[in-house]
Amino acid sequence: MPDFRELSALVRSRLPIIAIDTVEENKALVLLQRLADELGQPLFRWSAADGLAQLNFRYGSSDLRDQGFVDGHRSQHSSPPSNRDPQAIAETQVFQAALQHIEKRGKAGIYVLLDPHPFFGEAVSIRLLREIALDHAVAGRTLVLIAPGLSLPPELARHSANMRLRIPDLTRVREMLKEEMQGWAAKQGQPVRGDQASANLLVQQLVGLCEDDVRRLVRGAVQDDGALTREDVERIVRIKQDLHGSGGLDVQLPQEGLEQLAGMRRLKRWLGHRRPVFTGEVSAPDLPVPRGMLLLGVQGAGKSAAAKAVAASWRVPLARLDIGSLFDKFQGETERKLREALQAAEALAPAVLWVDEIEKALASNGSDSDGGLSRRILGYLLTWMAERKSRVFIVATANRAEDLPPELIRKGRFDEIFFVDLPSEEVRTEILRLHLVRRGFAAEQFDLDALTAASAGFSGAEIEQAIVAARYEGLASGEGLDSVTLLGEISSTRPLSVVMAEKVTALRAWAMERCVSVD
Repeated sequence: MPDFRELSALVRSRLPIIAIDTVEENKALVLLQRLADELGQPLFRWSAADGLAQLNFRYGSSDLRDQGFVDGHRSQHSSPPSNRDPQAIAETQVFQAALQHIEKRGKAGIYVLLDPHPFFGEAVSIRLLREIALDHAVAGRTLVLIAPGLSLPPELARHSANMRLRIPDLTRVREMLKEEMQGWAAKQGQPVRGDQASANLLVQQLVGLCEDDVRRLVRGAVQDDGALTREDVERIVRIKQDLHGSGGLDVQLPQEGLEQLAGMRRLKRWLGHRRPVFTGEVSAPDLPVPRGMLLLGVQGAGKSAAAKAVAASWRVPLARLDIGSLFDKFQGETERKLREALQAAEALAPAVLWVDEIEKALASNGSDSDGGLSRRILGYLLTWMAERKSRVFIVATANRAEDLPPELIRKGRFDEIFFVDLPSEEVRTEILRLHLVRRGFAAEQFDLDALTAASAGFSGAEIEQAIVAARYEGLASGEGLDSVTLLGEISSTRPLSVVMAEKVTALRAWAMERCVSVD
């Protein structure tokens, strides 16, 4: 058990103070009681509610092992250990009083202080903690401080070591899901329903949470209706987002995968090769986890749809980040918001992070008119992209090549830079068929050859809008949607490739020698 080995090594190395940053207080207490028993030392616990008390009396009722804990894991149907202890030491509820008792009369052993951080601003408390730490070599009293987000003041840091309890890995999460499914089946007399794809996706989303949260969410998913469904996964994604804070992200679970994208065959093949490594289905220790791609192209050509399709096909959440919305007039607030957004994205891992129109937020044109904010944002983003360890696949989209900072598009920042061009004749036919079928029409009833020829120079979005407009026209006239109505709408539309011909031509020329085509 890695947590126990690390904790044992810290205590045996005679460190005066050990700070454990965790929300799993009971799990930490289990490990400490096991270690105290192994070392033959008394274990004391202090809380503001109960004061100071010894936990490991030989025949005491507070032994955590008698309350459903085995080797640091709570058994399936156990209750958490009680916070009330009959062996409490009188008049030690006040933090300073407890420290004074430890410093003056405490015997050698392990002293656990729960939630001590509110008292770090008190000079007397800091001094007492230092007195105990400085006397450790003689008295043998080890202080273990436990709290979520625990950070020690400088006066104590040099006497201490920090520790974080490990979160369950994929194997452990699967074990917990299996335990809950077996428990429900034994109680109800029937197995848990659901499909394997939803179960796999649920397990992936639970990785990254502490054991208590995993157990609670798994139990909720199973006990709800005795089935594992996509709705359970979506609920867990929302809860996971709330636990870690949204960070300015719009999180969703898209359902239309790559098969719903017209064309883009080279992009689909490239993504297909990387999906098994990213999702963990294939182990390739010699390969880095896929990091991301930049999609540059004409507006409306399908970049946003591609970002959503990647998340849907890989069965992971899509977190959309609009960097421009993070900008704040107050000094340092923009950087803080970006940092929180990226931390929230990592908390959702495995996930796809979609950075939409990235050039608008990072383009500074070489000037410092914004006080250097764009440069700082770019620098932080590049550092995070290079150093992150989490399974977050970035899909950045951009419409204007000239506004992209050179540091962002050099090789190595992204796994690949793709250009999404206006659809070819074959792809336009596929786009027409897809959008007609989505609206309940039989594509064979339309003159697809004539519609494809008439829509030359149209983007996918412009073709879709022509179908929508024709549908409204047919609805109003009572004649429905037919090829004639649709041809009329296409003929009356001036696509972007005509309205902004110079810019579109320049973009296509720039990308021809610098990017990989999606088709």
